[in-house]
Amino acid sequence: MKFIFSLILLSTFLLSCTEKVSTRDKIPALHSKERLANKIEEDSLLTKGKTYLSIYSQVYSLSEHRKHNLTVTVSMRNTSLTDTLYLKNADHYSTEGKLIKPYLENTIYIAPMETLEIVINEEEISSGTGGNFMFDWMLNKDATEPLFESVMISTTSQQGLSFTSQGKRLQ
Repeated sequence: MKFIFSLILLSTFLLSCTEKVSTRDKIPALHSKERLANKIEEDSLLTKGKTYLSIYSQVYSLSEHRKHNLTVTVSMRNTSLTDTLYLKNADHYSTEGKLIKPYLENTIYIAPMETLEIVINEEEISSGTGGNFMFDWMLNKDATEPLFESVMISTTSQQGLSFTSQGKRLQ
């Protein structure tokens, strides 16, 4: 009887430790067919922009010989209540300025007030201490400009480290 009780208790404990992910927690896919912008007229009604965003997959600690790895969340936010944002490029570069990954093959849209995210895992350190993204985007001339942000975080043992960076419009 004691064995069965212990087995039930252990099973309950193990089942309660599993992480539950709801469909609300899933990150919207950048590459889904539904996300593609169908034949955008690049006419005088659209403003084109280019935004630079710094990210840090690693930061130095104590000296230049010790680094901490970080998880990076790149947030692409359409700040307009009414207008669609079109994203042509979301290119990830390393500290050395080498293209790591172009995240888009085709122009996609971001609906009014919608946010899309790219998550770079803590183990992915190819961008190093000075990585960055370059975004090319388009939107209606009267619309509010998009917001590009990055959040870097690491939680190791009892230590936590987090900070943010905001994009800078270049064009």
